[in-house]
Amino acid sequence: MTSSYLLERAWVDGAVHTNVLVEIDGGRFTRVETDREAEPAPDVELLPGLTLPGLANDHSHAFHRALRGRTQRERGTFWTWRDQMYDVADRLDPESYLALARAAYREMVAAGYTSVSEFHYLHHQPAGMPYDEPNAMGDALREAARQAGIRITLLDTCYVSSGFGAPPEGVQRRYSDGDADAWAARAGIGPAAIHSVRAVPRDQLATFHGRSPLHVHLSEQAAENEACLAAYGVTPTRLLHEADLLGPDTTVVHATHLTDDDIELLGTTGTRVCITPTTERDLADGIGPARRLHDAGCPISVGSDSHAVVDPFEELRALEMDERLATRERGHWTAGELLDIGAGGPIEVGARADLVTLDTSSPRTAGTGADEQTVAFAATAADVVQVVADGRVVFTRGDEVEIGRELDRAIRAVWA
Repeated sequence: MTSSYLLERAWVDGAVHTNVLVEIDGGRFTRVETDREAEPAPDVELLPGLTLPGLANDHSHAFHRALRGRTQRERGTFWTWRDQMYDVADRLDPESYLALARAAYREMVAAGYTSVSEFHYLHHQPAGMPYDEPNAMGDALREAARQAGIRITLLDTCYVSSGFGAPPEGVQRRYSDGDADAWAARAGIGPAAIHSVRAVPRDQLATFHGRSPLHVHLSEQAAENEACLAAYGVTPTRLLHEADLLGPDTTVVHATHLTDDDIELLGTTGTRVCITPTTERDLADGIGPARRLHDAGCPISVGSDSHAVVDPFEELRALEMDERLATRERGHWTAGELLDIGAGGPIEVGARADLVTLDTSSPRTAGTGADEQTVAFAATAADVVQVVADGRVVFTRGDEVEIGRELDRAIRAVWA
């Protein structure tokens, strides 16, 4: 399928340009021409506003969307929140998971996400028996993403211990394949995740050598660090380093509670770090050292994680705002740096044809410059007017009404 757009303003090559002509064929850009003065051809669609590359959601647990508005009602900790999350996990089957995930992914698309890394550990039936199709739950997620119009990297996740060698308990049996070798036999080759160093014993970490990409929850809670030190005498970061699992193909998620040595290990190995500010805020995890990690050599990404909020602009803005709270200083990230962190890829010839167009005259964005400052410090998901993924229009303003209804139906069914 071929298509052409004239973008009123667009983020290309690290700057906002006007009158950007893009041509798309086979889901990729075949022509990108900035600052055009010639009149466009009649078949070129005009897109007013500010257009960005598609945005990447680098950490998601789709079923957590059913928790929004519920887990925030009372006091508690990460661990009491986890008990409520387990309740949702115990209710799902492939059919209800498809419905919930499809609605959650449609919400992501409406917010400007065109790709998602799904951290998937809900594998089996209640009590831990495999489905007749052992990957039925993962297949439901892939189909949900296909129907929603978002690219998915399904990170089949290994979770075989309730904590540093202890057996799984309760709903955790739905997560466990028994050990890492059995997990690998079911999951096959491809993208993968270690749930955390508490969920996969040290002597089984070698199973993950060569997996790319590989994601790991890391040091989200100080209690995890303390337990790891008690079990192994090292921090979770040092444990992964000694297992030869850090590096550019690995993304550690959260990285909230780190030592100076941890930051050096992650930076010198070029390990990627995904920060999930709205979830870390919601769970009272703390504020991670994102800028220090970046300066040490870690590429940074963001994700909506538990979906307490689905808004890439809020995640990006929070990188700066949370640093301000932690340091009582302003100006840690430029708007351009934040936009590049959020982008799933550039608007350039050969790249995937993903476009997110913002309304620059809304009550939130009006008068803010219609540039990268608008993106970083003013826009919200409500300002997205159109999303193109792989050259196909997957959202236009007005679709959010039906998306809201679909979310309501899916979540009501989970809690029924």
